[in-house]
Amino acid sequence: MTVVFADDTAIMRERLTELLSEIEGIEVVGKAGDAMEAERLIRSLSPDIAIIDLRMPGGGLNLLKRIQEVEGRKPLVIVLTAYPFPQYRTRSLELGASYFFDKSHDMERLVTTLRGLVAAQGGG
Repeated sequence: MTVVFADDTAIMRERLTELLSEIEGIEVVGKAGDAMEAERLIRSLSPDIAIIDLRMPGGGLNLLKRIQEVEGRKPLVIVLTAYPFPQYRTRSLELGASYFFDKSHDMERLVTTLRGLVAAQGGG
């Protein structure tokens, strides 16, 4: 399964790259530091999964809205944030996110979820 992820922190992009590279069946095809670049990558690469941060230039919630406007197949969206407030979770899910994870506590849940998605697709 192909993945694009967006986070404005370089260290987090590096950590995600390392983490995702260890998951059999996951291929990172694009990384972005802001919502505009993420949207461009999602539209041009048509990934299976988009992992997005909420607080980044251009706004993660705005990106969620724009992903829903993408023609054709839309990626499954996972929100990965350092701001896991209930109102963000609710709004993210309303705007089309399938999963909502806290960067501080849910990295293992993210990995487990991605492995489950690969297995469900028959790729792992």
